[in-house]
Amino acid sequence: MRYGTTDVLHGVDLRVHRGEVLALLGPNGAGKTTTIEILEGFRKRSVGEVRVLGTDPDRGDEAWRARLGVVLQSWRDHGKWRVRELLDHFGRFYPPYSTRDRRRPYDADELVSLVGLSEQANTSIGRLSGGQRRRLDVAIGIVGKPDLLFLDEPTVGFDPQGRQEFHDLVRRLSGLEDTTILLTTHDLDEAEKLADRIVILAGGRIVANGSAAELARRTAGRAEVRFTRDGEPEVRSLEDATGYVRELFARYGEAIGDLEVRRARLEDVYLALVREFETGRRTEALNDLAEVAV
Repeated sequence: MRYGTTDVLHGVDLRVHRGEVLALLGPNGAGKTTTIEILEGFRKRSVGEVRVLGTDPDRGDEAWRARLGVVLQSWRDHGKWRVRELLDHFGRFYPPYSTRDRRRPYDADELVSLVGLSEQANTSIGRLSGGQRRRLDVAIGIVGKPDLLFLDEPTVGFDPQGRQEFHDLVRRLSGLEDTTILLTTHDLDEAEKLADRIVILAGGRIVANGSAAELARRTAGRAEVRFTRDGEPEVRSLEDATGYVRELFARYGEAIGDLEVRRARLEDVYLALVREFETGRRTEALNDLAEVAV
């Protein structure tokens, strides 16, 4: 994707599988929103080939759009609508696009319960709290039982209980409904919990692609082992943490206490990769300046 003379996406090569939860991560300005908008058909790419559910998004018709669900960061609607009333209204657009394998839409009462808004079913949207409003956004995104669901920062404004309930909903959609989910979030803990696979964008390029465990092994193979021996704290950083712990107990037995093995988490991997990319870009810029100076 190019804006004027500036390339904001460079050869982003990505394949997402049915029923997979994929988290798209990256710092602000990395190209996440542009990527998502191209896949949703909201923005035309400058060059390249894209297929979403077998269709070029630039040519997607209403039947194709009925198979997508989109939860934006925010959107405006009429605050006087009641929650169940609005969901029932949107649902009426989907029956013509039902298939033998997927009957559309969700029943409005089932959907209200699914997103945890049963008590607010007859409440005007303008009177909902921020977290309740976000749950409604999610309900609107999935009302048509989508084959593919785009979630852009879906849990912003959720309290811890609401976030956990949302995570359960995502697992249900991907596991029982076989819905493919493409998620963008700045909550790395959320991405690690939910995603089957993680793609990290930086500077418009994919700099990492794999499960959280695969990325951790690839970028940070060492683990930190903390323990006490005869009450004295010790810390070791090593690659074969499992083997070391076995040897530790074999040699010292009950003298070992407070054992903790800390492997690299997604946050560590993410920060390391972004830092590595930005350091490389700074080095490249300095080299360019040196060439100009010469």
